[in-house]
This record gives sequence, structure tokens and C-alpha cells, in this order.
Amino acid sequence: MVALQIRDVPEPLRDQLVALAQRRGQSLQAFLFDLIRDEARRQDNIAVLKQFSPVAWDVAFTAVDVQVALDEERAERDSALTDREACE
Repeated sequence: MVALQIRDVPEPLRDQLVALAQRRGQSLQAFLFDLIRDEARRQDNIAVLKQFSPVAWDVAFTAVDVQVALDEERAERDSALTDREACE
């Protein structure tokens, strides 16, 4: 196995990570290992998806992009429901 070291981590960040690890019942080392492993797995998944699909899986959407899309879909749904109720 290889040892990794991260330098210059601000104490408040370290404290937050320790608290998150404790909530999961893990040591900080186990918690960080899980985070790193999960991130590597996601990148592997994206690579596999790219091989079999023309969809861009690594597109980053902002919270605003998501909110706008949700608002548009909800407006369309509400309009369709209103039209259906008017016909009944």
C-alpha cells in the first residue's frame, strides 16, 4: 500500500472532516479513504458510460441550471394539468 499525505489543511476543515467521520462511526483515515475510493469509482463509471453512450456524462450543471430546468418542467406540467381540468 501507498501512504498519501495532504499538507496545509486548515484546522476548521480538518475539524469538520473529523466530525463527519465521527457521525459515520469512522476514523478520519477511513472516512477520507472512502471519499477518495468513491471519487475514483465515479470517474471509472463516467469513462465506461462514455464508451457506450453519446451523452456527455461529465457535464457540470450549476444549482441555477438545475433550478431553471425544474421550474420549466413544473410550469409545463402545471399547464398540462390546468388544460386537462378545463376539458373535464
